[in-house]
Amino acid sequence: MEYRQLGASGLKVPALSFGAGTFGGRGPLFSAWGKIESNEARRMVDICLDAGVTLFDTADVYSDGASEEVLGKAIQGKRQQLMISTKTTLPMGDGPHDGGSSRERLIRSCEASLRRLNTDHIDLYYLHAFDARTPVEEVLSTLDMLVRQGKVRYVGVSNFSGWQVMKSLSVADRYGYPRYITNQTYYSLVGRDYEWELMPLGQDQGLGAAVWSPLAWGRLTGKIRRGQPWPANSRLHETAQFAPPVDDEHLYRVVEVMEDIAAETQKTVPQIAINWLLQRPTVATVVMGARNESQLRQNLGAVGWNLSQEQMARLDQVSSVTPPYPYYPYRTQEGFARVNPPLV
Repeated sequence: MEYRQLGASGLKVPALSFGAGTFGGRGPLFSAWGKIESNEARRMVDICLDAGVTLFDTADVYSDGASEEVLGKAIQGKRQQLMISTKTTLPMGDGPHDGGSSRERLIRSCEASLRRLNTDHIDLYYLHAFDARTPVEEVLSTLDMLVRQGKVRYVGVSNFSGWQVMKSLSVADRYGYPRYITNQTYYSLVGRDYEWELMPLGQDQGLGAAVWSPLAWGRLTGKIRRGQPWPANSRLHETAQFAPPVDDEHLYRVVEVMEDIAAETQKTVPQIAINWLLQRPTVATVVMGARNESQLRQNLGAVGWNLSQEQMARLDQVSSVTPPYPYYPYRTQEGFARVNPPLV
């Protein structure tokens, strides 16, 4: 396993990390993701550790806390061998402090996650969304307190826009609060919006990308093809309405090129999707999910080799879409491109 520096920090993370959203399986959305309980969870943790995957990601909102609980039991006796990341901010109930990033919520949520995970610290604590109702100074001062208390080691964000990240970093710099070192972001061969603003921001400000849903919500498994119905066991039947949108024709074009390259490399379509991401700027780790051991082992096969430059170029070309303003001129007009060269 390759280990990479996470943003502008001293923390090293594996190129692949494990997403425990499939643990617990409570509620209509998360039960469709997976229903892995303690025994199978321990087995998957052991497989990951044997392969050098030492970062395990979850969130308080996943299965209403059950994902954290199952992960906490699965890592008993192994805590010193691994790192845990979890997230908060999304609502966990209907009360006035059951959602958001206020001081009250962050302290209570952190303590609850520590209890469910059965640990004394969280290695990487994410804000799962931007809370527009709470002053950024309050959010960051609370995270600073949690870091000083030793309950949190590093902090990051997920699902923030560019201006929200930059405002937060500016406040952190002004008062000496911990800077966000990572952005857990959606990024895939059929979802490249991350490249327009958040990728240049990450490179400029030292935020490493932790990529969620690298298979585009199950669309890049190799089982979704032109002219064929979705497989009966696809989670898209139950969760497509929650997924980032993808134009069907665009998806089919991308998958067809992926299948050609899979045949050339003797790899699978999911392995092609993940390997492409691992060669993109700012990507520190790809959070892989798995509903069973077979899927996990297949995803682990995405490392230890690289697509060729020619294969990367073919994937870049077929998956490219026209970005919106103000990013479009930087890609097409020579004058803009000379002063704002794109990263990819």
